[in-house]
Amino acid sequence: MTGTVFDRRMLEALVCPVTHAVLSYDAEKQELVSKAASMAFPIRDGIPIMLVSEAREL
Repeated sequence: MTGTVFDRRMLEALVCPVTHAVLSYDAEKQELVSKAASMAFPIRDGIPIMLVSEAREL
């Protein structure tokens, strides 16, 4: 983590690219989590990477 902070207001606009379900923010791991898809999308330098190829399976 580089110190750039994720703007939590983005959660209102972002949805899971797979299921279109809501996401939750994991501040400790710097990820957006889709429980519906069982995937976690990384946040790098404050920018969510919403690519399935970059996601981690839960």
